[in-house]
Amino acid sequence: MPPSTRFDDRPAAIATVQVDNDRCTVTEWRFPAGSHTGWHRHQMDYVVVPMTTGELLIDTGTDVLRNPLIAGQAYGRQLGVEHDVINDNPFEFVFIEIEMKDSNS
Repeated sequence: MPPSTRFDDRPAAIATVQVDNDRCTVTEWRFPAGSHTGWHRHQMDYVVVPMTTGELLIDTGTDVLRNPLIAGQAYGRQLGVEHDVINDNPFEFVFIEIEMKDSNS
């Protein structure tokens, strides 16, 4: 799918890698109000643990979906997901992303 640019005028979310080893990468994502990740494709399976309760927008390239999240309630996705994640809330939103590397490497 071609990258979507509809939210490119927004500020970038802040990614801070907390752990990066041969098994996983753990990243804290901080989204100031109005910010976004930018279009990306996930190269690994991953789990997201919201630290904030609220709603994020997900730009799939063909649609913009609302994704309600509750602090502490994790969800997982498989590699290959392509999207832009947008904080349309009037407050900062934070989640932890855990990417699982191939254990056969």
